[in-house]
Amino acid sequence: MDIAWLHTHRYTIGIVIGVIFGILSRINMLRTDYRQYPTYPHGKIIHISLGVIAAGLGAVAVPALLDKNYTAVTFLSLAAQQFRDVRNMERQSLTKVDELELVPRGAAYIEGIAMVFEGRNYLVIMTAFLASFFSILGAWYWGIVAGLISIWLANFFKSGSKLGDIADIEPVDIHMDGPDVSVGSIYIMNVGLRDSREKIMKYGQGFLIKPKNRNARVTISHVGQRQAIMYDMSTLFGVYRDEGEPSLRPMAKLDLDSGTIGLLLLLQENDKEKTYTALHRVPVLESAVRMPSEAGVNKKKEG
Repeated sequence: MDIAWLHTHRYTIGIVIGVIFGILSRINMLRTDYRQYPTYPHGKIIHISLGVIAAGLGAVAVPALLDKNYTAVTFLSLAAQQFRDVRNMERQSLTKVDELELVPRGAAYIEGIAMVFEGRNYLVIMTAFLASFFSILGAWYWGIVAGLISIWLANFFKSGSKLGDIADIEPVDIHMDGPDVSVGSIYIMNVGLRDSREKIMKYGQGFLIKPKNRNARVTISHVGQRQAIMYDMSTLFGVYRDEGEPSLRPMAKLDLDSGTIGLLLLLQENDKEKTYTALHRVPVLESAVRMPSEAGVNKKKEG
């Protein structure tokens, strides 16, 4: 390529490279998984379109800064407002849908999803900005390298902790003492109907979720985190219940003494090994994470 031509059009080349890598970053982070969200194809179209806007903003910000056009950069604040509106839109949509679920996600899970979709647009802006920055100040191939590294970083930040990272999971038997149902040593509920008790013994699966430390103990005791566990398992393997059957709903009860969660699941696909594996992969909700050990009053005095 002609070096003079590249220098003359370095802004254009930088913007194009930035936009391309910004869009690639958004596509890389956008996947429809077992929860079927975002929906295909319309949900994906919405989020990819927003990714294009975010990529354009990030790429154009570099020439604006280099030309000392600081007024143009203030449009990033408008983008932030737009993406906050996206978060509100996701929250409202999922809340409406959640009312019709046999096992709902819960408010904490919904807030986490909405937060993720807002945050990933900012990762797209970062990717586009860095790819454009290195293309303009260096050479086009440095922009490509920066874009690839940024996509890797965005892919790293998009994933969080899993339940298996913070807790030990143990499959246990379900015990029935008259109408009282227990998972291991943890009492779950009283079931009056004989038919419901028979179904629980036939289709039920019991697990104990034991926290690995004091932080994990507080985290898994969060009602929103427990609801997320039940929702994920019910979505993956189907829930064995219908509307108006409260005795057949999955339950997660806390042992106040040990912090262990007793989990009772009734799934259509009654494969305990699959459920055990899937439980380790349940996401830990950001809104449920607590770290009491980091508080000054809980830290051991040194020396």
